[in-house]
Amino acid sequence: MYDVARPATGNALEETGQMPALFTGDRPSAPHHRPAPRTGPDYAGIQASREFVSLRRRFRAFVFPLSFAFFAWYMTYVLLAAYAHDFMSRKVFGQVNVGILFGIGQFASTALVTWLYLRYARRRLDPRVAELRARAGLPEERRR
Repeated sequence: MYDVARPATGNALEETGQMPALFTGDRPSAPHHRPAPRTGPDYAGIQASREFVSLRRRFRAFVFPLSFAFFAWYMTYVLLAAYAHDFMSRKVFGQVNVGILFGIGQFASTALVTWLYLRYARRRLDPRVAELRARAGLPEERRR
């Protein structure tokens, strides 16, 4: 009744249902395919460079311990709020209790961590990033 047209296939493997694995580099349907010449920076080379590895190590040496400390402080607050009701409801002055002070401490510590990271990045990371960008021939990033 209806004439079903089969789509044209581009390669013999498609007709057999045996497609090659994706992203392996094997391209049986395009044997003469050549990658386009590189026109930009060698990002893989930059990432493998000693300077980039050092920069990443500096970043991680600051961020991971600080993140762990902040997470531990946050979980302490949550666990105390959940299981130490007597301690958290202890009045410090007026109607202000320990739980409220710890809650305000969470906001204050978030601001402190942000300020510490910005200061660290400005002094220790940004100059090295600028050096890497200049060496790779990338334009300098503008500050907002």
